[in-house]
Amino acid sequence: MRTGVIAKKLGMTRFFDEAGVHVPVTVLSLDGCQVTAHRTKDKDGYVALQLGAGAKKAKNTSKAERGHFAKALVEPKRHLVEFRVSEDNLIDVGAEFTADHFVPGQAVDVSGLTVGKGFQGGMKRWNFGGLRATHGVSLSHRSLGSTGNRQDPGRTFKGKKMAGHLGQENVTTLNLTVFRVDVERGLILIKGAVPGTEGTYVKIRDAVKRAAPADLPKPGAFKTAGAAPAAAEVEAPAAEVPEAEGEA
Repeated sequence: MRTGVIAKKLGMTRFFDEAGVHVPVTVLSLDGCQVTAHRTKDKDGYVALQLGAGAKKAKNTSKAERGHFAKALVEPKRHLVEFRVSEDNLIDVGAEFTADHFVPGQAVDVSGLTVGKGFQGGMKRWNFGGLRATHGVSLSHRSLGSTGNRQDPGRTFKGKKMAGHLGQENVTTLNLTVFRVDVERGLILIKGAVPGTEGTYVKIRDAVKRAAPADLPKPGAFKTAGAAPAAAEVEAPAAEVPEAEGEA
């Protein structure tokens, strides 16, 4: 079982596939998703990875959290999530995930906090049909209708679908398809809509009800802390040498 990732929802756009078919996609950014801690069987009773994403100012971070991030040698993170994994899929603390953690065409599950819509009536909240437009109905066209019984049992049952707060709850959308990944910009494009508003963080994991592709990277696609800067330092002088010789 691999770990999922935390991504920031940037919004929606559209693409056209090879057949010219219009495909609406949701753009998700990894936003510096890193491993911040391990949960082990011996110490915690279960095996999991704690991931963090999004930059957070140190002055807005509690002293305990600053110590936690300092121990992991990562910058303070805005959003923390744990993903259960198998012991052979543990990843070193400080590793930063890349967009090719998922492959195009793969099925994924996306979890997020839905858009809050405030207090709504039964028709919008539960898709009720409402009352009749004529034949004696006046000023009650969008009302619920009967909510209980008469003498027996003489009360409204708990859980009755009525008007109330709509949205602002955790929802998981299953079996969405990864349309494309952009490793350089850290973007994952998902076909269709995912829960949440723009700017919120969602969790992406391998689909639990679909078979995983054979070419998935195990235990994941990531770059270790300090590996990328070191590679850039080596490549930069090599790219500058021909330019210097050409100018000379």
